[in-house]
Amino acid sequence: MGRVAELTVGQLAERSGVAPSAIRFYESRGLVHSRRTTGNQRRYAQAELRRVAFIRTAQRVGLTLDEISDALATLPDGRVPTKSDWHRISLAWRPRLDEQIRRIELLRERLDGCIGCGCLSLRSCALNNPGDEAAGRGTGAVLLEP
Repeated sequence: MGRVAELTVGQLAERSGVAPSAIRFYESRGLVHSRRTTGNQRRYAQAELRRVAFIRTAQRVGLTLDEISDALATLPDGRVPTKSDWHRISLAWRPRLDEQIRRIELLRERLDGCIGCGCLSLRSCALNNPGDEAAGRGTGAVLLEP
């Protein structure tokens, strides 16, 4: 049995683990490319599997489709990312990801503080009362007072 040169949207979905609707959406955003048959059916080169994997990996670390699109736009002629492309792009994304990690760690710290405070009110916790702004209103459960 010979190697399949092109994949249908269903085959690409099955091989990549991404729903056909997501693949069509990625295509509408210019993230993946297909050609149309004479019957107007989509056909994807096998290399599009790598683009879909690239997109899914970037999404899993919290990058937006706009950020992913910008990265893919740096590739010549819309080709799939190579190992060196991935290295270059991941270095460019590092500051963005470091900031995201910092914000998540801060959220985790504040969330732990909120759970341990005993106030039983999300209105007065560090998540919704940053910098303890309610302290200026007095002592005690000021948010519960009329």
